[in-house]
Amino acid sequence: MSNNILKPENIVLNKELNNKEEAIRYVGGILNEQGYVSPEYIDEMIKREEITSTFMGNYVAIPHGTEDAKKAVHETGISVVTVPGGVDFGDGNIVKLLIGIAGKGDEHLEILSQIAIVCSEEENIQKIIDAETKEEVISMFSEVN
Repeated sequence: MSNNILKPENIVLNKELNNKEEAIRYVGGILNEQGYVSPEYIDEMIKREEITSTFMGNYVAIPHGTEDAKKAVHETGISVVTVPGGVDFGDGNIVKLLIGIAGKGDEHLEILSQIAIVCSEEENIQKIIDAETKEEVISMFSEVN
């Protein structure tokens, strides 16, 4: 994963978030602040969540925009937020690792596959949740080829 897609500024560790919408707006806000997306992308992330949950299991959610959101994406990027205390995504699904994605064209598909590889191992997810430095998080994703 290139350094431009996931950089230290895109990562927030040990955040407390009260609910699903706050969590999605927070990860979307990082993408917006770092110049990957326009503010309207965040609303599309909320719409996507209403259509189908982005909860993936193993404490992971991957909020992203709808197809309509593509025009709000300036460049491909991801944001990573750890919530060790957990945030309720509904139906008893607790999320401790939020990965916000903005993909230009089909670039997000490659990112999703890399994230899927990392998150397929529960111990990797726990390492990210427990990470004390942003570099630890970046190294977890950069090891994927």
